Amino acid sequence: MLPVDQAESIILNLVQPLDTQRDVEKVDLLSASGRILATPVTSKLDFPHWDNSAMDGYAVKFTDVKNCSPENPIPLAIIEEIPAGYQPQSHIQTGQTARIFTGAVMPLGADTVVMQEVTQRKDNNVLILESPKNQQEFVRYRGSFYTAGTPLLSPGIILGASEIAVLAALQCPKITVYRRPRVGILSTGNELVTPDQPLQPGQLVDSNQYALAVAVAQTGAEIIRLGIVPDEREILKKTIAGAITTTDFLLSTGGVSVGDYDYIEDILTELGAEIHIHSVAVKPGKPLTVAKFSDTQCVYFGLPGNPVSALVSFWRFVQPALKKLAGVQEAAWRPEFVTARSLQDLHSNGKRETYLWGQLNLGSNGYEFQLAGGSHNSGNLINLAGSTGLAVVPLNETLIAIGESVKVLKIS
Repeated sequence: MLPVDQAESIILNLVQPLDTQRDVEKVDLLSASGRILATPVTSKLDFPHWDNSAMDGYAVKFTDVKNCSPENPIPLAIIEEIPAGYQPQSHIQTGQTARIFTGAVMPLGADTVVMQEVTQRKDNNVLILESPKNQQEFVRYRGSFYTAGTPLLSPGIILGASEIAVLAALQCPKITVYRRPRVGILSTGNELVTPDQPLQPGQLVDSNQYALAVAVAQTGAEIIRLGIVPDEREILKKTIAGAITTTDFLLSTGGVSVGDYDYIEDILTELGAEIHIHSVAVKPGKPLTVAKFSDTQCVYFGLPGNPVSALVSFWRFVQPALKKLAGVQEAAWRPEFVTARSLQDLHSNGKRETYLWGQLNLGSNGYEFQLAGGSHNSGNLINLAGSTGLAVVPLNETLIAIGESVKVLKIS
């Protein structure tokens, strides 16, 4: 059995990000949510595009109003009103001002905005009752947020609402993103049935197909569901042989242990794969097969059949590799561990690195980990629901006592 860190290193070294030339496509902004930016973005526009007001008030010369107060108000003549979207027509001279609204273009000659709350207007004149704190107060200068031609967004970021807003504001209607990785998912076992089938004695519902489909979808990948494959060697071989020609990753559950019907590793070898991992010193999830096909570059993950083991193995090993493949920046595809205070005793037999599921919450004094109730068994899917973290009891440790610090893997 390989140590967890060594297995992680092998997996991540097997995976290279999608190619920046072959594996990209252009999409419009409304289709770019959740996609991975593939090329650097710059803009020909400054932001703001022009000097503008950050307040409703009056555009003034700072030298005119720097010494005013309620006891010594400064009167100014209003020569223009400037709403947003209007091009100023006047040049502000000493003793003059322009009524201006938030977002409106600053007139020539003015360098400061006095907010309307500290003024008193009468007809075409206004009294300035309070000095601005500094010159340029409440003025957003052209290019102060972003200068045209400089790097704006870097490849590998996940495009969310804020990034899309920036791209829209800077008039980038189409954006180059990585294509979605293609991930095949299959389950093996004669005992498996779909959720809509009547359950006979000895049969199990194939929950893994659904759990992994959702987990894969959350990374933004394209899912190719291959369904349930019976424990028949030739059918399984044919299914795998076809899938590896159309997928980047192929995930299977079951068939990777040491039972009489566990054919996966033999089939992989026959199909020309190099097997890099057979098992990992982790609980749950010890039986883990990882192989790569040199002809297709497809990476195969044979996950355990037990539902908790399958998901824990996905979160710990497959999800980071899938994010790396998708082109996500390294800081975002590495597994995210935090230190939390355990609210219960956490037990392990010490023989393998052990992951215990539960709720990770941010309290007033930092993260806290609440162990899920019930048995922590690889077949007990029920108490995995609602879990947001996996607490790690290291190899050769048998107890993390209540109140002690524990490393927790964030999951989603």
